[in-house]
Amino acid sequence: MKNRACFAIPLFVLALVALGAAQQQNPAPPPASGGPTGNSGPIVIPRKQPAPSTGPLSAPPAPKKTTPAYRYHVNVPEVRIPVIVETDNGNFIGHLGKNNFRVYENNKLQPITAVNYTDQAPMTVVEMIEYSNAQWWPFLYHILEASYDFTSQLEPHDWVALVTYDLRPHIKVDFTHNKQAVFAGLNSLFYPGFSESDLYDSLSWVIDRLNGIKGQKVIVLISTGINTFSRINFGDIQKKVQSAHNIAIYPVAIGWSIRQYMEENGYIGPMGEMNYIVANNQLRYFAKWTGGRFYEPRFEGAYPDVFHDIAASVRNQYIVTYRPTNTKLDGTYRKIKVEVVGNDGKKLRIVNTKGKKVDYKIIAQSGYRAQVAVR
Repeated sequence: MKNRACFAIPLFVLALVALGAAQQQNPAPPPASGGPTGNSGPIVIPRKQPAPSTGPLSAPPAPKKTTPAYRYHVNVPEVRIPVIVETDNGNFIGHLGKNNFRVYENNKLQPITAVNYTDQAPMTVVEMIEYSNAQWWPFLYHILEASYDFTSQLEPHDWVALVTYDLRPHIKVDFTHNKQAVFAGLNSLFYPGFSESDLYDSLSWVIDRLNGIKGQKVIVLISTGINTFSRINFGDIQKKVQSAHNIAIYPVAIGWSIRQYMEENGYIGPMGEMNYIVANNQLRYFAKWTGGRFYEPRFEGAYPDVFHDIAASVRNQYIVTYRPTNTKLDGTYRKIKVEVVGNDGKKLRIVNTKGKKVDYKIIAQSGYRAQVAVR
């Protein structure tokens, strides 16, 4: 779809995203197998931060007119899990190899075929924005400003698309390497014209479009989480999320800011508050079962930090690949559990640069739905 460029976002936004600290040096990629050596285990390293924004870049060479290549697993299915291992304060734990991971499917240990670090791997990102005036039009400016900032964090080799939804999804910018095209798409958004939010159908449509694309995919879902109009129900979108292949959903819930605004102005009652609580739980579900993260900014100024954190998380994760011992293509749902261990097979001991033990957490998808054999 051809995008209309305009200047809905003031020029000072361009200056805002131009500010930033110098990019931290990237940690060295971990070995393909094995793990950390020595007696102290791995050390905590600062996770890679996205490059500071320099405003709109000059357009790269024109991308090919085709979307990213497609690949299907039928005869020998593989499962690829995005895994983040980090300390409680958000520092990425690097230098982990294949021997440091354990994957259980329905409580059965699985054979890991590869562990890769996504530092330089191209990503396929869909920025999916709820564009309805029913809930959040006073916050549109802040959302678009933050979306502009997030787009600036993407690498030149990443694929990115911009999708909005109200009564149905709309492709504002199809997959491209050109961030200027996305900037123009964001600038083309004015006042929303509809009051309905078709979250379930729209998210299902985006997942269908991404499912066959090669590599790791990310949906950055900026939404209240409220669904007011759809053909499918929540049970249907649950199954669709469970069947998503290599897709991590990062919901950014804008409900808190809206609810606070409405409470202060007397626009919301107990039922309205309950709607937002249910909506947030739905967004948390999407993140948990796909290995993404749920964010709930408490004020408008928090959006830039949220988007910086998403970009950094996407750039600092492992992709753990295994071939299930259960080879049946029966469409059943299978739970996944990921653990990290030391070279001795026991719980991994993590230390910081001063040799002090620190706690860590593992963020990974909770399961997947097996494919169904084609007869």
